[in-house]
Amino acid sequence: MSRSMPFMKRPAILDGSIAGDVGFDPLGFAKTEEDLVNYREAEIKHARLAMLAAAGWPLSELWDKKIAATFGMPALVDNADRAPSILNGGLDKISPVYWIGCLVLAGAVDFYGTTVAKKNN
Repeated sequence: MSRSMPFMKRPAILDGSIAGDVGFDPLGFAKTEEDLVNYREAEIKHARLAMLAAAGWPLSELWDKKIAATFGMPALVDNADRAPSILNGGLDKISPVYWIGCLVLAGAVDFYGTTVAKKNN
């Protein structure tokens, strides 16, 4: 039985050999050890990205006006010092080129990391 979900059978691939393995894969995504390693790496990357976003949001609200003034650019926060977002509005102030650049950079970093990992194996 799975330690994480005592009412479910522990997946065969989750044998406890990886640190933190308590048998949690309720949908059975990991069929092979390679899948398990790939999903684990993806989970770590997503967690790190979420931590950066959690720190970045309030920092952007604190420092946007100062940074914009330093570079002679208009501030993107609104009058209440809220960062542009779906919830706060103001996304029309952000250029689509910025979002494309973010996606290209993220893809390049991931591609580089994947390439280096494959070379090391």
